[in-house]
Amino acid sequence: MSFSSWRGVVGMVNPTMRPGMTEEVCRLLPEGIGLIPLFLNISRGTEDEFEKMMPEYEKLIAVLAEQNCDLIHPNGAPPFMVHGFKGEAKIVANWEKKYNTPIMSVAQNHVRALHALKAKSFVGATYFHDKLNRIFAKFFEDAGFEVRGMAGIEVPFDKVQELSGEQIYAHIKRSYLKTKGADAIYMLGSGWRTLNIIETLEQDLQVPVVHPVTARVWEFQKRLFVREPRTGFGSMLRELP
Repeated sequence: MSFSSWRGVVGMVNPTMRPGMTEEVCRLLPEGIGLIPLFLNISRGTEDEFEKMMPEYEKLIAVLAEQNCDLIHPNGAPPFMVHGFKGEAKIVANWEKKYNTPIMSVAQNHVRALHALKAKSFVGATYFHDKLNRIFAKFFEDAGFEVRGMAGIEVPFDKVQELSGEQIYAHIKRSYLKTKGADAIYMLGSGWRTLNIIETLEQDLQVPVVHPVTARVWEFQKRLFVREPRTGFGSMLRELP
């Protein structure tokens, strides 16, 4: 282990070649946590494409396991959620046994983040269509949550990163007020660049936000026994590490 990674090393498998999320994670990680990012090339963002990705994920998980990572994080919620709550848990458990390494999927990370915030209900926001959103909602319902909404914003999969934070804020606020509230707001998808709206959403709507980037940085710290709170990115990093 290199000196620069004295607090631990995380291997991360990104689902697309899209830049942005990896840089955000690096900026929010405490000093001393190393990150080894590898990339898949999901390009269409469709159910059939997601369903076929587990063998591709496993190839890169095997590569990261050879690097003796302290934690492996296959990133991308939809490719795992399409297998259902129990199916996804079985896939991850089998990988952990096979590669003898802790593995943290995004889907499980989001469930744990909601539990950490003591949320029993939430309003979700995505950039996917209604059929996939129903699959995502069922995943969380099977995990024990009340899903009061899971609304997608209409945008081509390869243009998600071009949405402004203000557009996404407005979409989430409308959904939250339409459903008359919940214990939390949940944002599915790392493609959009939305760190800048977390604090505003929490202040305006008075509920915590589970954001894919801050949720993973929170659990990276928890898994590696690091506690380094950060301000300016919502309650998860400010209060929970």
